[in-house]
Amino acid sequence: MAVTSKTRVAAVLAAVTAGCWSIARLLEARRRVRAAEGVAVGATSRLARNRQLGVTSAVAAARWVAHKVRGLGASPERREELEREFQIRTAEDVTRMLGDMKGALMKLGQMASYLDASLPDHVRSALAELRTGAPAMAPELAARVVEETLGEPPESLFERWDPYPIASASIGQVHRALTRDGRQVAVKVQYPGVAEAVRADLENVDLLFDVLHLLFPGMEPEPVVAELRSRLSEELDYRAEAAAQQAFADFYAGHPFIHVPRVVPELSGERVLTSEYVSGARFEEVLSWAPEERNLAAEAIYRFAFGSIYRLRRFNGDPHPGNYVFHGNGRVSFLDFGLVKVFGEEVEQFSRMIDAMVLRPDPVRFRRLVEEFGLLSPSAPVDDEEVFEYFRHFYEFVLEDRPVRIEREYASETLRRFFDPTGPHGPVMKHANLPPGFVVVQRINLGLYAIFAEMGAEANWRRIAEEIWPQVQAPPSTELGRLEAEWLARRSHSGPS
Repeated sequence: MAVTSKTRVAAVLAAVTAGCWSIARLLEARRRVRAAEGVAVGATSRLARNRQLGVTSAVAAARWVAHKVRGLGASPERREELEREFQIRTAEDVTRMLGDMKGALMKLGQMASYLDASLPDHVRSALAELRTGAPAMAPELAARVVEETLGEPPESLFERWDPYPIASASIGQVHRALTRDGRQVAVKVQYPGVAEAVRADLENVDLLFDVLHLLFPGMEPEPVVAELRSRLSEELDYRAEAAAQQAFADFYAGHPFIHVPRVVPELSGERVLTSEYVSGARFEEVLSWAPEERNLAAEAIYRFAFGSIYRLRRFNGDPHPGNYVFHGNGRVSFLDFGLVKVFGEEVEQFSRMIDAMVLRPDPVRFRRLVEEFGLLSPSAPVDDEEVFEYFRHFYEFVLEDRPVRIEREYASETLRRFFDPTGPHGPVMKHANLPPGFVVVQRINLGLYAIFAEMGAEANWRRIAEEIWPQVQAPPSTELGRLEAEWLARRSHSGPS
């Protein structure tokens, strides 16, 4: 994407969200009063959050005009310098504002930090702060949530409790603690008021309907929005997340390189989730590792994502960099199971599409399948080859039996195939649909591959995939594959650990 296009993307972000930190300062006294009353999120009603975004847009627009005026008559070098300064300041403001608002809007900021590889690095770097370093709630508020949920203050429940969080995200923040029986644990505490904030964001369905219809005129937005609302609403109940996390932990118990922290149910509830503490390297550190180590880490993530779909029939639908802890040699711990999709017949549908696209390519049969599964209108006036070419991109790196490096350009093209109806694949997009069962799994296309692109991950993905695809079940093609095959054999022989 050209530099001017990068600037336009950053400007759009600015027009929607930037500048709110300046306004937030004016409201600091009011927020402190609300915090004392137990409200951690700056604005929780739909009207208040819309007003906050609206005022922010006006401030951002004024700054944009001032920035353009400063550039008049400047040399090309000076204009480039001013442009960079503007982008950095805007990105910092976006990060602060979204971190303050929390909820679904902050999730969008987290996604923006890694989804679009074409954004300038300094913009992505600023937004990356939202992954684990969002503004935290006061220690007193966190303690109050623990007591309200579990019946006692954290100082009574735990042998040792750190009142200051080790990570802060969109729904809650994480504290380190020591249980009475000596276990190191991570305690996720939900922000007061965040449930109301998320529900307020999800009430803006009219806007979401309009956006979806603009991008995909053939889409039926109601089922898609209903699925998103259902999944995001589930994320607010930590009891559901605890059950999902424990299901993954039970399945992967004893795995040689995939680890899911076990839940401590007696110290968990609707707004508090306690699980085994995990230490290790975070994503930003891994980016500086040797290519061989990054490739092993990416292979482990790939095996976890797709292995869970086909073997456990579950997908952890929030694959973003803050949810991984790395231990070297391909060993990875997976965190945050608030957005989990349990699959039914969709798994067989995925397999049939792989067969028609990859194993036995057949444009006519593939077209028939995507129509049958509701991904394309049967009346779409596009030929089979156009349909095949549009969807082929999403399978590109498993089409051939050879090592493939997932590049940033691939991730950017994936984003365009979802959100650019003016491009060469617009005719197909106009008649594309997204059935509810396919909504969450699109985070693989939009999130997982963007993460791999940032890692510069390279592997023979075709051979790894064939180990996982149930219709192939090929023998191990890598050392991690050999270790996993041995674990699967032991698990099949003795049952789950």
